[in-house]
Amino acid sequence: MGVEAIILAAGQGTRMRSKLPKVLHTLAGKPLLTRLAETTASLDLKGLHVVVGHAADEVGAAVAHLGAQCHYQAEQKGTGHAFGIAHAHVHADSVLLLMYADSPLIPAQVMADMVAQAQQDKLVMLTATLADPSGFGRIIRNGQGQVEAIVEHKDASPQQRLLSEINTGVYALPAKRLQQWLPRLDTNNAQGELYITDIVEFAVADGVTIEVVQPEHVEQALGVNDRIQLAELERWFQQHQATELMRQGVQIADPTRLDIRGELTCGQDVAIDVNCVFEGRVTIADDVIVGPNCCIKDATIGAGTVIKANSVIDQAKIGEACDIGPFARLRPGSELANKAKVGNFVETKKTYLGAGSKANHFTYLGDTQVGAGVNIGAGTITCNYDGVNKFQTRIEDGVFVGSNASLVAPVVIGAGATVGAGSTVTKDVPTDNLAVARAKQRNMAGWAKPVKVDK
Repeated sequence: MGVEAIILAAGQGTRMRSKLPKVLHTLAGKPLLTRLAETTASLDLKGLHVVVGHAADEVGAAVAHLGAQCHYQAEQKGTGHAFGIAHAHVHADSVLLLMYADSPLIPAQVMADMVAQAQQDKLVMLTATLADPSGFGRIIRNGQGQVEAIVEHKDASPQQRLLSEINTGVYALPAKRLQQWLPRLDTNNAQGELYITDIVEFAVADGVTIEVVQPEHVEQALGVNDRIQLAELERWFQQHQATELMRQGVQIADPTRLDIRGELTCGQDVAIDVNCVFEGRVTIADDVIVGPNCCIKDATIGAGTVIKANSVIDQAKIGEACDIGPFARLRPGSELANKAKVGNFVETKKTYLGAGSKANHFTYLGDTQVGAGVNIGAGTITCNYDGVNKFQTRIEDGVFVGSNASLVAPVVIGAGATVGAGSTVTKDVPTDNLAVARAKQRNMAGWAKPVKVDK
């Protein structure tokens, strides 16, 4: 049997109080729908179906890269109605996963376990046991511990409300069973809607075995209804990721003040200070120290590098034993060779900084190739843009650039050359030459300072 998944994503989510559909709000930097759908797609699906409604085009775009089939629900008539819309497009011999886009953290292994049992012609439910189950439907079991019903909180008796096992609404079952049960759904309830939860009653009546799967952590089964729940789930997920990193040997100053919005891979003896954000794919080698308040996105950091406070690294490649920051910004296309140094208030973009080279203070290097052993003085800039086009500056090995220099691209500073402080260089500087390009200093004796005139 192949596996197909149906994800409901048609609602607006009015409790979010937002113009953005609820399923497009992000958890750890990724839309709720996208996060769940990508996990589901890892099961090698025969088909991924998403039921859309509010902002259908935007919602569909969030899963377009997965080849999802979107099915429009013009009028919302309950979960049974929504799953029925997609069920019309599945293969009759498939096993189905029925899920909700606002429950983004269901692990792939949990899904796989549910599917494996459903392939034995069973109805499999995802449940969770909560310390406070208020508001959730309760799982009712018979004397042998078998599931026999779901009772909504508002309909539960005082004794039933003491039960702590809740229904998450996530199921796995053969498509042929859903085909049998969908026509039996009715609107005989307070909301006048078709509820998918009725299939539990049908399974009991038809003698179909009901199995239950629970996640390792209850948070992995929970959904999001408002911004408070989204923030709570975000914090749990971030702490969970931090815990896993610490188990791998990463030193994290405060696990409650770390955000990973992508994939972070760390070597041995890595130390991460507070309030750091990692986005996209970040790889950090052994013995790296990341100071407080740093943002690192889609980057590789070489062994022994130190990144000081308040630095931003975006789509950059950092070599070994580099020294970065504080307050440094490495923009896309930046690459630092081993032992290079980028100091405070230095910005680089599409720049290669050679081995042992350093730009310590208040410098901008854009579209620049810097050789090994180069010193870039404070206040130096490469003037790479003429208002229309970008041009490259090449600074060869062993160059010394004095403070407050402007290098107007395209220009080449030859190996071993020196650029005098305050120079504006517009022509190539030959190897081992001294370039001084500034107005001659004049000292004027008897200079009378301006005097303020009262008005």
